[in-house]
Amino acid sequence: MHFRIFDCWRFVAAVLIMAYHFLFWAPYGVETGTGVLYRLLPLLDMFFMISGFFITIRYRERIGDLRDYLRFMRSRAARLLPLHYAITLFFAAVALLAWAKGAPNYPWRHDLQALPFHLLLLHALGATDGLALNYPSWSISAEFFSYALFPLILIVLRHGGLRGLCVAIAAWIVLLELASARGWFPSGHWTTADSAGAYRAFADFMIGAAVAVVVERRALSVGSHWPGLAATALVVAAMFLGYHYVLVMPLMVVALTFTALAEAADPRSTAFLAPLAPLTGVAFGIYLIHPVMEFFFLEVVWFHGLRDTGLVDFYVFWTLPMLATIVVALVSARSFEPFCARVLSPARARREAAGGRLASV
Repeated sequence: MHFRIFDCWRFVAAVLIMAYHFLFWAPYGVETGTGVLYRLLPLLDMFFMISGFFITIRYRERIGDLRDYLRFMRSRAARLLPLHYAITLFFAAVALLAWAKGAPNYPWRHDLQALPFHLLLLHALGATDGLALNYPSWSISAEFFSYALFPLILIVLRHGGLRGLCVAIAAWIVLLELASARGWFPSGHWTTADSAGAYRAFADFMIGAAVAVVVERRALSVGSHWPGLAATALVVAAMFLGYHYVLVMPLMVVALTFTALAEAADPRSTAFLAPLAPLTGVAFGIYLIHPVMEFFFLEVVWFHGLRDTGLVDFYVFWTLPMLATIVVALVSARSFEPFCARVLSPARARREAAGGRLASV
């Protein structure tokens, strides 16, 4: 089934992340604005939890051998990699241009050194010195790390069930805590990792898989959306108030679980969100495309053009790259991404897509 509320969550999270990155160009109020939005950093964990949820719902019973696994990885590559590679190569071209012109303030050397790791999807495994080039795409590297380890989740579920998976999640988090205590993560702690964020993402991915099992089993009876809405409100409040991950993350798991259980119990209850699907379904595109719009509108047009003219206030102009990002993401979702998926996907996945049976992943 299609979990429409999760699509809405991912859309809102992508827009907020975009707004956070764009705010760094503001001439005033930047400390306040970015300080508030930085508290929403756990939204990235929500992305990975929802990914683990959807992947488990869709593929848990469909991966039984190596051939199935390879088909799964090819389908995921067809879905995520074309846009990642297109944007990565765009910024590689910009870095080459900056190098050719001898631009003193553009980090072209750092970007070009990171290019092989971006192409090989290694840049979220601690292989690079911080974020570079196509900086949000560390999450794509982290996603593929989780996809690569997805068979381990299936093995644990088949032999240890939900309890075994919960034990595995706890063990993984203990390892991450130990690694954080030893200073392994450049950001200081695994919960804020990005250039080494694959390990953080896999913890979230496993949590999402556990939520999927709870929802499939109807382990709890939740027939109303009110418990999920209440838990979601508590998550948002806890983030804005700056509470620690120790509180925010369990609340997020509760919100995900209650929300999914309510929608699974009555899929028609979210039918009113169906008209928004073309928009809410492009969160991935917004997340990956917004650095390109940032480069054109904020670095080129604003910083090198409009900033000192006084013709327009930044917070008025700020809306333009956000709207442009959404428009380009919509166009990409209707043309570029489906074309690449048709070319690269296994034949079975193409038949399912034609039959409209694809989950919201």
